[in-house]
Amino acid sequence: MEISKTVAESGISFEIIFVGRSNVGKSSLLRELIGAKVRIGKRPGLTLRPAHVQISDVLVTDMPGFGFMSGVKDRKQDIVKDKTVHYIEDNAERIRIGVLVIDGPAFPQIVDRWDSRNQIPIDVEMFDFLREVGIETIIAANKMDKVRTNEYDPLLDEIAIRLGLEPPWRNWKHIIAPISAKKGELKALKGLLRDRLHEMKRDDLFKYI
Repeated sequence: MEISKTVAESGISFEIIFVGRSNVGKSSLLRELIGAKVRIGKRPGLTLRPAHVQISDVLVTDMPGFGFMSGVKDRKQDIVKDKTVHYIEDNAERIRIGVLVIDGPAFPQIVDRWDSRNQIPIDVEMFDFLREVGIETIIAANKMDKVRTNEYDPLLDEIAIRLGLEPPWRNWKHIIAPISAKKGELKALKGLLRDRLHEMKRDDLFKYI
């Protein structure tokens, strides 16, 4: 399936979006998850528009990466974030599931860096925003293949804490899915997506995930 930026959206009332910082592996995740050939820019910050693929009557949307991007002016970074927020607001009724992809190993340090500047971390802000507008939200903690076995649960506990979720993280396995897109290890995410689809009476979509 080839992703198109100009896919016809008329009549579509069910959308799943993938959001996250630049370089967290969203494109790799979508390729592994649904076989979508996502167009990747030569460097972060070049793409400002969402990219879409239609599966059955469902629109799957890859949102532009937000946050700090090396070599990209602050103003453009703000534009990407604003466009993402406006897109979600404008299509909140249609967006049934939001997958926030994070770089698992780097997430606690990124959040702490923002906190040290007395700023709300953009990932946390997006997590809260998605839930505030009523979108079922899943955290895909990517790149977990880089984490040692004995550091796995402690890291996920730290991720939960940064998201405002009381540890242990295993209490939030219905929200947090540790994955490795690069290794094709997506079982946790697929399980959560299917749980949400089942609740929405869309078991017919299981064959695509």
